Amino acid sequence: MNEYPPCPKCASEYTYPSDNLFVCPECFHEWSAETAAVETVESTDAKVLDANGKELADGDTVVITKDLPVKGAPKSIKAGTKVKNIRLASDGHDGHNINCKIDGFGSMGIKSEFVRKG
Repeated sequence: MNEYPPCPKCASEYTYPSDNLFVCPECFHEWSAETAAVETVESTDAKVLDANGKELADGDTVVITKDLPVKGAPKSIKAGTKVKNIRLASDGHDGHNINCKIDGFGSMGIKSEFVRKG
């Protein structure tokens, strides 16, 4: 296995040293050993905040703050609907950074700006 650190940009394990730098052959990112720790910490600091600015975590229960229309559904999700056991999406599609299941609607993604921790 490779004893060099993974790429902090794309997490590739195929990195190699070149002079005083490490190089990723997949995304062509170059970094020094000192900056690798700093870049990794910065990339994991992405926080998901609710409508009131409170930090959300996996497994939290949230409450919908406004009526949300759902494509393909005859009705919208009403304000005040409680959603249990949310999962944070690191690669949220179009800003939908919460994955959850809502009774009557099924699995879906929601933007964190439309929920509050509850």
